[in-house]
Amino acid sequence: MVAEVLIFSPSVALFRQAYLVERLGAAHLAALTIEATPNGKVAPELALRALSYVGAYQLQVTEDGEMKQELRRDNLPSAVARYDLRDMRFMTLVFDAFVTIAHTENRVIDVNGRSPKMASVVSTIRMDEAPLRTAMLEYSWRIFRLSILISLIAAALVFVSLQWLLVAPIQRLTASMVAFRKAPEDCGRDVIDAGRRDEIGVAMRELGTMKTGLRRALHQQTRLAALGKAMANVNHDLRNILTSATLISDRLSDSNDPDVRKVAPVLMRAIDRAINLCTETLNFCQR
Repeated sequence: MVAEVLIFSPSVALFRQAYLVERLGAAHLAALTIEATPNGKVAPELALRALSYVGAYQLQVTEDGEMKQELRRDNLPSAVARYDLRDMRFMTLVFDAFVTIAHTENRVIDVNGRSPKMASVVSTIRMDEAPLRTAMLEYSWRIFRLSILISLIAAALVFVSLQWLLVAPIQRLTASMVAFRKAPEDCGRDVIDAGRRDEIGVAMRELGTMKTGLRRALHQQTRLAALGKAMANVNHDLRNILTSATLISDRLSDSNDPDVRKVAPVLMRAIDRAINLCTETLNFCQR
């Protein structure tokens, strides 16, 4: 909105200045037409036509300070404001333009300035301000419609850019995280790193690294769980086998053969170590 105001203000001020300069040039051309008449005599009908062409009640044309031509209507109204275009600053032009737009009622104004046809000629006209205000409002409406069109195009471009550069990548990231939560082992919904160097690219790469680490941890945990299950089965079988061996060793220790009784304790210690090893292995796998 601020940008629109900064663009509109000088535009409407320059339009007003160009409108008035055009009227001053028309006054100069009307004066030249009058000078071209035979004997320089001005018929009332010709004077009225010249004033109607300029859109003025009165016109004066001077060259190098000398009056060249003056035309006026009967019952000349008084001017309520006077504008000199020969030394107009930018802020003065902007202020006068908004003053013209603000006055809803017609005013009679005097305008003087150099003719755009010849720099040595100064034209002065007395005119109604209402046609100028109407032209300025029509110009402002055209500027407003053009500004709305430019704003809509800019908004559409910004929307498409944000959708393409920001919203769509974030949606892919969130969809990938949701899919990973539902099926961590499925790699089909992983986000492909497009080599972006912004924060979105960093998030994509870090998410991929995190998924890889989690998949490795889950795979390792799965293997350890399978190993623990296998060791539990082995431990169960070994316990049954070692229980039978323990019973046999007890019977060997009761044997009358001295050599057999000597071997029995050694066999019992070996069986106990085997049982302890299986138990410790099973406990480790269950952690």
